[in-house]
Amino acid sequence: MNISSLDIDYLLTTSDPTAVDNLFAEAAALRNRVYGRTIFLRGLIEISNHCRNNCLYCGIRRDVKTQRYRLSKEQILDCCQTGHNLGFRTFVLQGGEDAWFTDEVLCDIVADIKHRFPDCAVTLSLGERGRDSFRRLREAGADRYLLRHETADASHYALLHPAEMSFEHRMQCLYDLRDLGYQVGTGFMVGSPFQTLDTLKKDLAFIAEFHPDMVGIGPFIPADGTPFANRPAGSIDLTLRLLAILRLLLPDVLLPATTALGTLHPSGRERAIAAGANVIMPNLSPQDTRALYSIYNNKLSTLSEAAETVADIRARLLAIGFDAPIDRGDHKKMKLEN
Repeated sequence: MNISSLDIDYLLTTSDPTAVDNLFAEAAALRNRVYGRTIFLRGLIEISNHCRNNCLYCGIRRDVKTQRYRLSKEQILDCCQTGHNLGFRTFVLQGGEDAWFTDEVLCDIVADIKHRFPDCAVTLSLGERGRDSFRRLREAGADRYLLRHETADASHYALLHPAEMSFEHRMQCLYDLRDLGYQVGTGFMVGSPFQTLDTLKKDLAFIAEFHPDMVGIGPFIPADGTPFANRPAGSIDLTLRLLAILRLLLPDVLLPATTALGTLHPSGRERAIAAGANVIMPNLSPQDTRALYSIYNNKLSTLSEAAETVADIRARLLAIGFDAPIDRGDHKKMKLEN
C-alpha cells in the first residue's frame, strides 16, 4: 500500500475505537496472508554493554557509570548451542559499539557460528561500521544486520545524539548494508524526546521508500543516568498503531513485538501480534549479564523474557492461535494486490 493512500494523521490521532480496531484487524489479516499464523523466534545474545557513543537516550552510553561486560567467543558459542537445543534457528548478536570487537574478532565468531550451526541465520546489531567492515562480516557469513535509523529527520537526530554522530553516516550505513546483500532491519523509538507527528510521518515515508526486510519499533523508555532520564515513556497505543500502519505499508516486512512493549505492559507483545507483528526475540544471553544490558529502565531480562522459558512463550502464542516453528524465519519478498 502506498503511504499516500493512508490517512496517517487520522490513524495516529483518532479517538474512535472502532477505527483503531479495524486498523489492527486489517494489519493482522494482511500479515496472515503473507506469513500465516506463524511467529518467528530469534535468540538474542547481548554480547557487550561497552559503547563508544554517547547517545542521549541510551542506558549504556559512554558516560553512564555502570558495570561493564563483554562476552568471549566461547560464551557466545555456548549461548548459540543452548539456543539451538531450544529450537532457535536465528541468533542475533547485539551490543554497543565496542572497539574490542574488531573485524577480525567478529569475523572469526560469525564464521564459527555458521560452521557449527549451518542451518541457522546470523543477525548482527552492533551499530555503525564502515562499508569495508560490513563487507568483511558479510563474507564471513552474517546474513542480516539491524540498525535503527532512530529518526528520518536530521534536525531531530541531532537532538538525540552527540555532535560527533552523523545522521548522514547512519543513513549511508543502511544503504551500504542493502548494497552488500544483507537482509536489513531498521526502526525508531516511539515517543522519543522532541518527536512530533511530522517526524513520525518522515519515518514512515523513509521506511516505505527504503523497504527494509525488518522494522523494529518500540516505545521510548527513559534510562537512569542519561540526559533524558526524567522524560515520559512513549505510548503503547501509538506504538501499536504504528506497527499496524507499517504492516499495511510493507505487507512482507518482518515486524518484531519488541521487549520494550513487554516491559511497559504484561501483554504488550501479544497486543503487538494482534496489530500485525510476527517476530519475538527472547534473550539467550548468560543469566549474569542480562540485567547489565540496561539500555532503558526495568528492561525485561529474566522470567518470561528468558529464552529458557521458550515452552511458555510457545504456549502463550498457541493460546492466541499462533505457532512458533523451528525456522530461520527469512523475509519473504512478495507482491500483493492492494
